[in-house]
Amino acid sequence: MSTGCDIEPGASSESVLVVSESCDNIEQMSSSLEEIKNSNSVVSSDETIENCNNIDNFEDACSNMNLNAAQDDDYMRNKEWLSKKKHIFVLSSAGKPIYSRYGNEDKLATLYGVMQALVSFVQDQNDSIQSIHAGDTLFVFLFKNHLILVAVSKSGESISQLISQLNYVFNQITSVLTLTRLNKIYEQRRNYDLRRLLSGVERLIDHLLDFSEREPAFILGGVQCLTLPLSVRDTISSAIVQACNKIKNLVFAILLANNKLITLVRMKKYCIHPVDLHLILNLVQASESLIHPVDLHLILNLVQASESLKTAESWTPLCLPRFDASGFLYGHVSYLSEDCQACLLLLTVERDVFFTLSEAKQRIVEKLRRANCLEAINQSLNTKEETCTAIGFPELRHYLYKCKYTAQFYQPSISPPYTLDLSRLLDVYKAAHQMLHCPSRPLKLIFQRTPKEAILAWDTKGFELYAVLEPLTDTTTAIGIISKLLSWIKKHEGKLFHLNAPTF
Repeated sequence: MSTGCDIEPGASSESVLVVSESCDNIEQMSSSLEEIKNSNSVVSSDETIENCNNIDNFEDACSNMNLNAAQDDDYMRNKEWLSKKKHIFVLSSAGKPIYSRYGNEDKLATLYGVMQALVSFVQDQNDSIQSIHAGDTLFVFLFKNHLILVAVSKSGESISQLISQLNYVFNQITSVLTLTRLNKIYEQRRNYDLRRLLSGVERLIDHLLDFSEREPAFILGGVQCLTLPLSVRDTISSAIVQACNKIKNLVFAILLANNKLITLVRMKKYCIHPVDLHLILNLVQASESLIHPVDLHLILNLVQASESLKTAESWTPLCLPRFDASGFLYGHVSYLSEDCQACLLLLTVERDVFFTLSEAKQRIVEKLRRANCLEAINQSLNTKEETCTAIGFPELRHYLYKCKYTAQFYQPSISPPYTLDLSRLLDVYKAAHQMLHCPSRPLKLIFQRTPKEAILAWDTKGFELYAVLEPLTDTTTAIGIISKLLSWIKKHEGKLFHLNAPTF
């Protein structure tokens, strides 16, 4: 099947984002942050434990683990807790509870002990455990630098998809502590209770997991851009460059709105990984959703205790694990103005330039206001993306298009029958993504019809495309629609993608 385009839609000679097939690993992109100032991998399992079919569900799994503490046992039999489709646990290699997505870690202490004992038992056999299949429940284990992360899921997600989520949780923890500090803590005190350092940060992890379940960005390993005319995006980028190009050691200037990227200006030679940008989006969105400013202060000292995030300029250390897991960048975080709620982050390696960056922010806002860019941003934020029907594709219900050359994607507005059931649409995409990227048998092209919808998934060297069509659509019609769709995306790529890669 031909794309009908000479160059894949959204492609660019240079990208502001790191282009990577995997968003799981912590992999330091620069030798050190000191390099700027002066101018690892997915766990592989030897053996997978599967088919423990004598355990039919999570409740049976808990009751068969010989839990000795009656209080803990009663807590884990709570119907509300058991009804959750997916649990996420984090514990130290010594079995100390660190995080539970649902419930109180202290009341689950016995369960944490059983998980640690199971891991240790397998390790004593010179092996490692990756997953256990127990009826409709999947247990997935991930080992990261003195931590054990466990997913217990009935969601139907694959092992690789759950591992990706566990990696995000680990990245979130690392973004607060740095990998260097995490290692040092456990090298000195194996039984250290890490919750002492993560007080308040569990809300970020909670939000990250919720965020990842409703955002296709996490499935695709990409970032969506705010729809803007190419000239407006370039004007915004130029304003940032002009206001900041004389500031020493400013690494990234990132402008975000509504979980979408407006522009990203970077120091030459350095790019940002989608995983790190997802963590930044999560930090901004989670902070917006909190009610009490004092809670914001507890999370990374993001704002002053007496101020509101949207009117404050904050100064926060932030580790970007895929950029450099060993140290912090320092971020000046603020919204452009009261009449334009786009969030600007200026990230530097210098810890004492708050006022310099504050002045630069004011210059940026002045330039954007004079160029009417604030109005353009607001207009885009207040205008919903067009549906497939509105752009001339009535048989097409929804689609995800990701350009691999730039790690950016686009999706139209959600329309019926998914308006009130977004989770079902995302489940369709997760299933198609898993079929394309199945480790044992990856595929390049899938067309599948069910009573509810037809699904086409296509993986090429330059892009990935996932399309959901009317259930009676046949193969020939689907291919014709996709060919026309790619031409439409190509025609509008200037608005849909961040095509240029401006630098300081």
